[in-house]
Amino acid sequence: MSITVILGGGVIGVTTAYFLARGGEEVTVIDRQSGVALETSFANAGLVAPGHSYTWASPSAPMVLLKSLFSEGQALRLKLVPDWRLYAWGLDFLRNCTAERARINTARKLRLCLYAQEQLKVVTAQENLFYDQVSKGLLYLYRDRPAFDRGIANTSVLTDNGLRLETLGHMETIAREPALAESGENLVGSIYCPSDQSGDAHVFTMLLYARCVQMGVRFMFNAEIKAIRSSADAIEYVETSRGNVTGERFVIALGSYSPLLAGKLGYRLPVYPVKGYSATFPVKDSSKAPEVGGIDEGNLTGWARFGDRLRFTATAEFCGYDTKHCPADFAPMLRAAKELFPNAADYSKPTFWAGLRPMTPNGTPILGKASHRNLFFNTGHGHLGWTMSCGAARVVADIVQGRTPEIEMTGLTLP
Repeated sequence: MSITVILGGGVIGVTTAYFLARGGEEVTVIDRQSGVALETSFANAGLVAPGHSYTWASPSAPMVLLKSLFSEGQALRLKLVPDWRLYAWGLDFLRNCTAERARINTARKLRLCLYAQEQLKVVTAQENLFYDQVSKGLLYLYRDRPAFDRGIANTSVLTDNGLRLETLGHMETIAREPALAESGENLVGSIYCPSDQSGDAHVFTMLLYARCVQMGVRFMFNAEIKAIRSSADAIEYVETSRGNVTGERFVIALGSYSPLLAGKLGYRLPVYPVKGYSATFPVKDSSKAPEVGGIDEGNLTGWARFGDRLRFTATAEFCGYDTKHCPADFAPMLRAAKELFPNAADYSKPTFWAGLRPMTPNGTPILGKASHRNLFFNTGHGHLGWTMSCGAARVVADIVQGRTPEIEMTGLTLP
């Protein structure tokens, strides 16, 4: 039996291992951490959100990034770090900031997200997984009328491609999520996606890891990947701090770190880290805590409830491979949280976290074959890695095992 070696033990790597193992493959997963999902997958937003498939590269994005250089509190923040990769990536990002490119890229993201959501449902049912999932849709909130009108107009790219959305006014939004009644009169309305969901990606990944172990998948933890060795047109082995790992096929699923390794093989992967922040609080009053997750579009603050925990996420910061954070970084998020749900959580007991989203300039991931005949990619999922995970994994597993993917792959492969 041939061995497939997966580099990376986040939600992307573990779901890929799962689908390969279900297909009869022998699989080894390598990760530098002590367990699965301890980096980008650890404390992300938890939203399974085809309803938020919009690409970040849009006509309005350049001005937002420019303003972030001179004013605090922007949802997108750019720091002028001494990293040529940021500026090379940024030029590609700017090329995608046209209305036509934004529409094409959003439609491609949505295609994968819808497929991935169906795959997630299948995996959840087959393996009887419980990860604090809530299937009551998601709300995308607006606090001023012009922004709401623009949001409604922008939905056509999603509805034209098969997604059902509903426009809700102030009272209809509160009826959908009564906990928002305390958010104040400046809530104009929302766009509601009834098919969207939420759930704890870290818990999901740990449960799926346990299932993978039962199926015979081998996990190598605390194994730093030092190099990937090749000859002619094939990969021979991976050099790690715990020794060399050989296999017949290799999948790079290292998130933001994928281009650092792939670059040593001659690939220019257009993936760059975008830092995001999250704060998780214990629920104080269950009757005043939301069940339906969502995003406050005015400041791009997301929220999701996981049982007796309430998580908020915010900010997209271009600052290189920096995951450091301090309490001041979370101040805008906390203000938004208290405005939305002032009595829902014990805001004096935060658990702070920051992680790196692996973004491509056009917002679509890189899946499938590389130039080396036994090398494959599953990376670049950006802010929708949890949403895309099961679909991207199924696509890559199909390609590795010689099957044609079930969805159209245009725009989802190595450029």
